[in-house]
Amino acid sequence: MIIDINDEKLESDISFQKYLEDNPGTGYLKVRASSASEAMPIEGVEVIVSKKIGDNTIVFYDGKTDASGMINGIKLPTPKRIANNLEVPNFSTYNLRAVYPDDSYDQNYEISLCCSITIVQYINITPKVNMEGNNGS
Repeated sequence: MIIDINDEKLESDISFQKYLEDNPGTGYLKVRASSASEAMPIEGVEVIVSKKIGDNTIVFYDGKTDASGMINGIKLPTPKRIANNLEVPNFSTYNLRAVYPDDSYDQNYEISLCCSITIVQYINITPKVNMEGNNGS
């Protein structure tokens, strides 16, 4: 079942509450959607960030890129930061789905976040080219 993060059902979901206990930190995600080697930002790319927890898929974020092709400041639960810098940091992994119907773009990305770190996910969309009526001259 797909459940939005703001759904009241999650208050009594044991798997979700355990996930929050195990991930009391916060990681941050930025998304940048563009074309032409990042020269042209793309507005209106739908971004859905979710994670399978227990029997449910929890949608933590669902929104669209702005005129600059950006979404800033998506906050997601992560494990607490490790005090010893020599250890590999603990992280949480999420699914990011980017959808842009104008160019039939629908891609999934796996992103991993650590506490107090901002990750930037770049989405490069190659525009559809209409070759109808093009005789090559």
